Amino acid sequence: MPKMKTLSGAKKRFKLTGTGKVKRKHAYHNHILTKKHKKRKRNLAKFTLVHPGDEKNVLALLK
Repeated sequence: MPKMKTLSGAKKRFKLTGTGKVKRKHAYHNHILTKKHKKRKRNLAKFTLVHPGDEKNVLALLK
């Protein structure tokens, strides 16, 4: 049986941390940034962790 390929979209969107958790970027930080406050844009620029309920599904896409 051939190896499973990693889903290309997931490969571009998620990264694993050293402890095995999944990092992701925030949404709403691509366009129409002029009406958003500096604080909001600064916080959207940071990475965050995938919710534990979704982590199993994301890891399956990365394998």
